[in-house]
Amino acid sequence: MRALRDRNGSLLDEALVLRFDGPATSTGEDLVELHCHGGRAVVAAILDALGAIEGVRSAQPGEFTRRAFENGRIDLTEAEGLADLIEAETESQRRAALMMAEGGLRKEIGAWQERLLGLAARAEAAIDYVDEDSVDGDPSLSSDCGALAEGLSRWLDRPRVEPLRDGVRVVISGPPNVGKSSLLNAIVGFDRAIVTNIPGTTRDHIEVPVAFAGVPVRLTDTAGLRESGESVERIGVDRARRLTELADVLLWLGEPGDVPDHPRAILVHPRSDLAGRRQPPTGTIAVSSLTGAGLAELTQVLVRKVRSVLPAEGEMALNARQAGCLDEARQALEQAGRSGDPVIAAELLRQARASFDRLTGRAGVEDLLDALFGRFCLGK
Repeated sequence: MRALRDRNGSLLDEALVLRFDGPATSTGEDLVELHCHGGRAVVAAILDALGAIEGVRSAQPGEFTRRAFENGRIDLTEAEGLADLIEAETESQRRAALMMAEGGLRKEIGAWQERLLGLAARAEAAIDYVDEDSVDGDPSLSSDCGALAEGLSRWLDRPRVEPLRDGVRVVISGPPNVGKSSLLNAIVGFDRAIVTNIPGTTRDHIEVPVAFAGVPVRLTDTAGLRESGESVERIGVDRARRLTELADVLLWLGEPGDVPDHPRAILVHPRSDLAGRRQPPTGTIAVSSLTGAGLAELTQVLVRKVRSVLPAEGEMALNARQAGCLDEARQALEQAGRSGDPVIAAELLRQARASFDRLTGRAGVEDLLDALFGRFCLGK
């Protein structure tokens, strides 16, 4: 314990002072932590005293993490994982972000870079010594480039992290006045959307964030799909069609034969409590927003569909930026494997290495650093 005093010698607090010597710290720099009593007045007085010291200032949002990145303690993928971990609201989000923040992807990238460096060295050797008797080309270089590209392709085929982080977009779609807004209200448990018997009541989409079994979902009600001569409704219908196409999971409340071509469509038979609608068509789920009948079954099916969009438990998932860099490296490797010319192959392998450098943040990412670290809380 140490006495903390201001420049006039006045006692501020008795605090625990911990010293951490770099480079074996979270940022790679020398650090000192002051563990003081938690009263606001105490903290404010200590901060005022520190601020009076020349050259001392408060940390900017994300500054400690940015220093860790700039000093090589973490790479860009770990920083992105940490940002997602800070913002995690569900258990699934927390686990996925933690794997990334603890360097799971960084280790994979390190293994890929080591293989790529070996391929690049072999391509350079083929250029330098192909005419020498000691080296007769490298016939296996093309197949080895293809093998690494195939490994990257398997990663690119995995579900992305955005639906897990931002929520799976579940879109309720169908003709007007079939019960879309009533179904949304019944699922979320309160009246979020206006419900009337007048077709075309919903002019624009309504999005409600909910969670099913710990999985974040963006449940979206849309305007009824029909031809309309009214300009405002027509805009809403056009948006509804686009949202229907972009849905991760589609709840279709129209006729089964009219369902859009969608890989994860759930056919819903709404208003099953009405006379003449109590026998659902084959392959549909009968529900009643009024009585609640069928909602439990619909939720179970919906959860299964939603989980199919998300990465499996314990599986790392790429975000859009990471996938873009990895795809660039994959394409360069595939072209190098097909080239048959060691000079061209060497250049393509250099491009692949540059893509990995962008992936880890070693090069070409200055434009996104401020936006990334600005997501962090003050200092962290």
